[in-house]
Order: sequence, then structure tokens, then C-alpha cells
Amino acid sequence: MSCNVLCLRPEADFLKLGVTPPEALSIRYLSPDSPDLRAAFLEARALLIPAVGPKLPPDLFAGTPIELVQVTGAGIDRVDAAALKSLNIAVANVPGGSSGAIAEYAVSSALNLLRRTTWADRELRKGNYVAARSRMLAENLSGLEGLTVGVVGLGIIGLAVAKAFHDMRSHIVYHDPAVRDPKLAMALGARALPLADLLRDSDIVTLHVPLLASTESLIADAEFQQMKAGAILINAARGGVVDEAALARSLSSGHLAAAAVDVFSSEPPAADNPLLMLEDEVAGRLLLTPHLAGVTRQSWVFLFQTAWQNVEAALLRGEPPANRVF
Repeated sequence: MSCNVLCLRPEADFLKLGVTPPEALSIRYLSPDSPDLRAAFLEARALLIPAVGPKLPPDLFAGTPIELVQVTGAGIDRVDAAALKSLNIAVANVPGGSSGAIAEYAVSSALNLLRRTTWADRELRKGNYVAARSRMLAENLSGLEGLTVGVVGLGIIGLAVAKAFHDMRSHIVYHDPAVRDPKLAMALGARALPLADLLRDSDIVTLHVPLLASTESLIADAEFQQMKAGAILINAARGGVVDEAALARSLSSGHLAAAAVDVFSSEPPAADNPLLMLEDEVAGRLLLTPHLAGVTRQSWVFLFQTAWQNVEAALLRGEPPANRVF
């Protein structure tokens, strides 16, 4: 079957949201583990992939007519950048399409952990209404107003997260060596800090950096020790940015009050992942979600439409791909 585009996401993902892939393109839909994958690569001019999933072996691309890899999201860690550059294959993403959804996730997770709503729900279902209410009153639980939120990575997503917390009357500090929009950061009253100072001063630390060699294990034992006692960590970036064993240790020691984790070093996480081994009270201070922080109906419609429009413009009109990463 000849195709212009090989798509590694089911057609149903698009159709159920009312997104119709371009009819002028010949599209083949396969799963990444299909035995026909290599043959399909040899027939495709473009590849469309989700941002989340297994890394694609570089040898899949060798000798193929593929000109463009289009990601339906921001992350590009599924492809080998050096290999695709050597093959002169362009890679494009859709930056910022999920920024609103991730901002909602960060704020709602912070409030959940601060107000202990998930913990309270579990306690009430066990018949502990009086004890849970008494404990929550005694702990004088905090809202977001007046807290310092440290945003690590102030790109499109980080700025959306910073604005969402700012709208909740939090104070914003950030760490980013190359700020995308200094004027917007200034409008939010956000202060730039070295990472160590941000960790020391922040009540909530929220991570929004890509997974690169420079960001792998960016937050590990030393950084957890630098964090303010009783702080909260939110990771909706990539799992490898945080040392999961170090996070488990910091939660277990009580130094870190709570954490929300949407991403893992391997997905799905292995049964012996340190975060899944936590029990009882410590586990109750950890909110886990399956890499869905940026996934809402609204965000997917934008991501899918933008990705298909880019593929159509490149293949049918010969236009340079928008949002080309390399």
C-alpha cells in the first residue's frame, strides 16, 4: 500500500474529536509494534507520531523517503536527533498546544496536595470523618495565595503555568537561562533566580523543561535537600528530569511535604519503581497520574489540527514545516 504519510496514532483518535486528516493525503495508520512498520517507512514521505511512546530506532529511517517527522505535541525525545539530522530529515512539533491543560493540572494538583482533598476522600471512605477533619483543622491547611511558586523552565508551557499561579495570587520565581518572553515574565512580577535559590525559597516547585542531557536528573538528592522543608514538587515535564529514588527518599523523610508526578523515567512505570513502593502515610502525600497533564479534549483538537496542517503544507504545497525543531 503506497502512502504519503505513515501515522503511528489510530485514526479514531482524530475522528472522535472531529478532526479530519487531510483527504488529499494518502495515510496509513499503524501501531509502533506492527510487523509491517519497516515496509511502511519505505513508502512514506512523512511520519506523524504522538509525543509520548517508545523511542523509534534510528535504523527505521535509513534508506527511506521520509522528509518530515511531525510530532503531535511538544516533546521530541522519541527520535534520535543526531541520526535524523545526518539523514536530513526535518522534525517539527506543536509547541504550547497543551500549555493551558498543563497549567490547569499544575494548579489543581497543588491545591489537591495543599488542601489534602484526595487524602480526605480516602479517610472518609474508611469511616474516619471526625479524625480526618480534626487533623485537617489542626494542620491549618494553606491555599495558594501568598505562596512562592518556583517555575523551572519558562517556555510557552512554563509561562502559562506561571500565569495560572499568578492569577491565584501566588508569587512567581523562575529559573531559565534563556527566557522566551521576558516582558511577560516581568508583567507577572516573576523574579529570575539561580536554581539553588529557587529551590530554597519556593513553597511549590513545578518543572517544565525538556528531557536533555543537561536536564536529566536535574532534581536529585542534593536538590531535594536544598528545597524548603514542607515544599511541594510537581513534575509534568519528563520523568527523567527527576531522580525518582531521591524523590521517594525525600517524601519518606518528611522533608518534602508532597508531590504530584505525571511522568516517569519509563512508561508505564515498572512495578518496582520507588514511587510505587511507598506505603501508608507517605503514599498519601504523592499524587500519581499517567502522563495526562497536557491531555484535554481542547488541547488535543489544537495539537491534531496543527500537526495535520503542517504535514499538508509541507507535502502538498512544498512549504517549509512550521515549528521545525531541527
